[in-house]
Amino acid sequence: MSERARAERAKGTEAKEKRRAEGTVKEEARRAEGAAREGTGGPGEGVAGASSVRRSGGSGGSGGTGGTGRFRRERVRRRLPPLLRLLIATQFAFNIGFFAVLPFLAEHLGGAIGMAGWLVGLVLGLRTFSQQGLFVVGGALADRYGVRPVVLVGCVLRIAGFVWLGYAERPWAVIGSVLLIGFAAALFSPAVESEVARQAVAWEKSGGGSRTSVLALLSVAGQAGAFVGPLLGALLLSVDFRTACLAGAGVFVLVLAGHARLLPQRIPGRTAAPGGGGLRAVARNRAFLGLCCGYGAYLLAYNQLYQALPGEVERAMSDQAPLAWLFALSSVLVVSVQLPVTRWAARRLDLHRSMVFGLLLIAAAFGVVAAALPAGLTGVPGLLPGAGFVVLLTLGQMLVVPAARARVPDLAEEGRIGLYTGAMSSLSGLIVLVGSALMGALLDSGLPPAVRWLALAAAPVLAIVLMPGRRAREREAGVRGGADG
Repeated sequence: MSERARAERAKGTEAKEKRRAEGTVKEEARRAEGAAREGTGGPGEGVAGASSVRRSGGSGGSGGTGGTGRFRRERVRRRLPPLLRLLIATQFAFNIGFFAVLPFLAEHLGGAIGMAGWLVGLVLGLRTFSQQGLFVVGGALADRYGVRPVVLVGCVLRIAGFVWLGYAERPWAVIGSVLLIGFAAALFSPAVESEVARQAVAWEKSGGGSRTSVLALLSVAGQAGAFVGPLLGALLLSVDFRTACLAGAGVFVLVLAGHARLLPQRIPGRTAAPGGGGLRAVARNRAFLGLCCGYGAYLLAYNQLYQALPGEVERAMSDQAPLAWLFALSSVLVVSVQLPVTRWAARRLDLHRSMVFGLLLIAAAFGVVAAALPAGLTGVPGLLPGAGFVVLLTLGQMLVVPAARARVPDLAEEGRIGLYTGAMSSLSGLIVLVGSALMGALLDSGLPPAVRWLALAAAPVLAIVLMPGRRAREREAGVRGGADG
């Protein structure tokens, strides 16, 4: 081969290599453009998710951006560790069994058993207090002994409580059964919620995505169960209340069997908390106590779905049947828009402002009913104020709950997330216990209905005043090394 031929051949080979390299670069560019179109920063996004967390200002208040809600939820489910997936599914199952019974309890107590309004309010308050008020016990036990034994014992007690409630006909038996039902949840709920929070923080630190998105997904699972539960309960009530209670117990039998098989004996990275001293530290933590005030006001307002709303539905329709559909409306809203609302709040609000905005929406929910009552609407138009109440209350819940849960790990001492998770619910339960009795007396009073609903709106507004101000938040941010809060 001549020198000229060899030179031309070498030149041709070089040109081919150049074209191949250019094609590779273009292909990489197309892939990068496609990834950008999919959106980054949400849970399950790996390194991209971590970079979005950094762009949005650190842990706690950050959330994903971009992407559709359905796409983001599917990415979360595929990427979350197996333990987180199990715990989130647990929340779904718990709420199916619980909400098959609870929405219809007030009507059962007032109608079939004939309790006075103040006593119905007290029973509902005792149920909430025995649950929320004793969360601190369940949380401390979970810190000390682990998640598995606490969850399993709680399921056994919930089964017994539902069976007892189904056969209870005297006030003392009703009170005993609802206390047992509440204490069961005081065991398993803080164990599950605190471990989800701990796993969410670890997942965030590993670059998986923001903790608020995981905690929002926990709310989505809970509300999906709260959607299925009342529909199941309404169907079973066509037989009787006892059948609904036994069906709720049956759900927890399945939960007990599943967790006895699937829940790990030991969770990696979890160590037993030291005994003593935890409650004193909780009592001295002003930022945490302020957080409890805000969360307690939300719970008191949410309790009105079972205390005040049934009376409003009865006034408008002379029937309790639409109540199940209003509960379903709340659940559908959370399932469909909780994650988009969480991402929106992460881009525009820190965790404190998210709670304030949520509590204002809750106050407005009561105001809507108060404004409409003087018109005296009945029938389907008369249900619209109640529907507006449910929508605004649920939107407020979507902002308050993930933000409150996301702040707990940053305020808790090392190894005591369960205690602090439980303490937040316990202090909030105390607020609900006192508030529910007062609200029951208020609803039975001779005051005009509009005045009663305006009085209900005062609780979330007062909580905003009691929550820690700017200086407390700055001190908290300093403790966490500049993370938002």
